[in-house]
Order: sequence, then structure tokens, then C-alpha cells
Amino acid sequence: MDAASELAFFALLADKGSFTAAARELNLTPPAASKRLAQMEQRLGVRLLNRSTRRMSLTDEGELYLEHARRILADIEELELSLGKRRASPKGLLRINATLGFGRTTIAPIVSAFARRHPEVEVHLQLTDTPLDLVASGFDLGIRFGELPDSRLAARKLMSNRRFLCASPAYLAAHGTPRSPAELARHACILHRQNDEAWGTWRLTRGRQAETVKVRGALASNDGDVVLGWALDGHGILIRSEWDLAKYLHSGRLQTVLPEWTLPPADLYAVYPARRNLPARVRAFIDALLDAFERPAGDGS
Repeated sequence: MDAASELAFFALLADKGSFTAAARELNLTPPAASKRLAQMEQRLGVRLLNRSTRRMSLTDEGELYLEHARRILADIEELELSLGKRRASPKGLLRINATLGFGRTTIAPIVSAFARRHPEVEVHLQLTDTPLDLVASGFDLGIRFGELPDSRLAARKLMSNRRFLCASPAYLAAHGTPRSPAELARHACILHRQNDEAWGTWRLTRGRQAETVKVRGALASNDGDVVLGWALDGHGILIRSEWDLAKYLHSGRLQTVLPEWTLPPADLYAVYPARRNLPARVRAFIDALLDAFERPAGDGS
């Protein structure tokens, strides 16, 4: 622990920028702090600080020592947190971001149950029509469908979730069923604007074959529940995930279109700023999400 104390002392001295401030933090006198540094330098055989009556600055050796000192201290802190994380109880503020419809109907009830189990956690659930920048906005956790382009985020997959083309039986009876992706361009398609996806561009694959189709339609919205309702009313062909469609496909109110073709999946993820140790409140909520999504897609129980 003597070596760790020296590392912590030097890191504090560098952060404070003066012997007086560092000594006050450590309940020492400034001469005692100066003597402690001199002993370190003598043992190491290098000068760590350039000092004058008014200022001090790190030498090249001091910069190197400080870099390694901070890394080692962080590793020690991580080790202690890892050993103690099983004892840690979730507490403090948990800030969560989710999309409007899914957040309201699915995430909010999970938060409700979580709050009952963990009364020391204060939860702020922010619902937005597009995902927030978690790092810039200071959020602990986001709930996302589909691919994650932000390399600053870590992710935990909660659920596999395929996407399908679908339409009501009434629409297909009136306008026919497309037999190839190219025929979609001649149909009324309901457009759901999500994130930064290309507007009205649908990408389908079958084995090694890939098709990109530019579709059109009279109805478009950024709300998933709205576009689903329009499909149920027979206004056209829509892309939706199996999470949303399961009960409607089962009841026959919607039918899949071009089922042999696949679309980019809408797998569900819990995403969070990458860090070595997650706070206990974040780990606990991820566990709550994993428990909730063990149920089959579309199961409202």
C-alpha cells in the first residue's frame, strides 16, 4: 500500500498544482508534502517536478509517472468496485431514454415494477421520437431498436426482433399481392420515418440476392402506432417488427407480404456509455429488462 499511497499523493499534487493545496487535502504541512516528494524523487532517481517560488510544472519523467499512476489507481478502484459490486444496492438517479410509443406502452410498466423493488433509485424516463445522444445528454441508459452506429456506446441485446412487410387482407384483395420487391413501387406503401433512415427506401434480401426499392404512399408518420393503425385500416403495405405484429398476424387482421424476403432486423438493445464498471442501478435495470423480455414477442402478460 506504500506504493499506492505514493501514486495517489503524486496524482493529487499534480491535480492541485501546489504543495499548499495538496498538503491541506492530506492534513499535512506544505514542508512535509515537499519533503515527501523529495523522498520519492530520491528513490526513483529522477526529478518529477520543476518548482519555483510561484509555480511548479511536471518534468517529462513526471508526465510519464502521472500517466501510469492514474492508470494504476483506476485499476485498483475497478478491482475494489468489482469485489464489492455484489454487496452494492441500487440507489441514486437513473436517467433512461426510450422512443415514444414503445417507451409508453412497454418500458414505463417495467420502470413501475423496478421502482417498487428498488425504492432508493430515482428514475427519470425521457421519451423522444428519435434517440438522444446518451453521452452528450448525460443519460445512463437507452432502449434502442436496430443497429447501433455510436461506437461510444456499449450494448446488451434484450430480444431478437425480425421485421416483415405486411398489409390487411382487405388491401391485398383490392390491389393484389406483390410477387417481387420491384412490384412494391406500384403499391400504396405506408411510410414510417425512423431516426436517420433513408425516406421511403426499403432494402430486402433473399439469400445472396439483394433488392433496394424506392416506395411511395399517401400516408407517413414518425409514430409506430399511427402507421400500424393505418395498415389495419387497409391503407397500404407497411414494414413492422414481429413484436408489433404477432397478435395481428395470429388473428388474421394483417398478413405478411413477400415472406421469403428478409429485412434488416429490429433487435432490441439496452445501450449505455461504455465504461469499465456500471453503477449498480444501471446493472439492476438491465437485469429487469432481460427478465421482462424473456416472454414471447407480443405476450402482454
